[in-house]
Amino acid sequence: MKEVIVRFLSGVLYISIILFSLFMSREWYIGLLFILAVITLNEFLKLVSLKGIIAYIILAISFYFLSYKEINSSIILILLSVTILVNLFLIRDILVLNKTSLFKSKRYFCIIFYIISGFVFLSLIPFTNKVFEPKIILGIFILVWTNDTFAYLVGKGVGKRKLMEKISPKKTIEGFFGGMAGALLASFIFFKFTSIYNLIFWLFLALLVSVLGTIGDLIQSKFKRLAGVKNSGNIMPGHGGVYDRLDSIVFASPFIYLFIIIINYVS
Repeated sequence: MKEVIVRFLSGVLYISIILFSLFMSREWYIGLLFILAVITLNEFLKLVSLKGIIAYIILAISFYFLSYKEINSSIILILLSVTILVNLFLIRDILVLNKTSLFKSKRYFCIIFYIISGFVFLSLIPFTNKVFEPKIILGIFILVWTNDTFAYLVGKGVGKRKLMEKISPKKTIEGFFGGMAGALLASFIFFKFTSIYNLIFWLFLALLVSVLGTIGDLIQSKFKRLAGVKNSGNIMPGHGGVYDRLDSIVFASPFIYLFIIIINYVS
């Protein structure tokens, strides 16, 4: 019970900070994301046993030119294509347990096109309509939090069948579907309180968040397993590190960004 309370209070503080930045201004939101990206990158570098300042320089340049200055959209689309390709290879690597191609031999690819790009697209999602729209990213965060919470509660309560035991022993099939049900419910409720997009959009987005968020969590679990650690850090009581908390949305963000720009284009 104590673990649940600590996890809840830590989560409330984290959510409050993100909500505050979202509704202050785009600069506050981008600034907070940059800070979270620096912490996540630091945790990830420790997991893959890398040191140095190069990764932080790449992160800073990426945020300045891609997130803050909103550079040419063609460059964004090229980055999106490469990022999704790298993420597909990461998915392959969690399915083929005896292969660690990107997890070990191409660590800088993971740093640039998984961690850094993930945060860049997370910063770009509210700007898909060329104006800063905090409600869209708020909805996505709500779906992620609801999916994680329901998956945790259902998995802990009635979970019996393991999802991918060799990578994440605590994840269950029941927890996965519980998280999906929670995300679908949250998408329906959020739609009722916002005029952004239609119900089909939010329901489909909930499915994307649930599936891709779970995959992102499994990918992080494999990195931690290869590193021989339980958590990526200890900055958030009850959650571990920032990477532990944001792994789902960092992985899912480029796919979500692609989904939204496709919807905007066909609309």
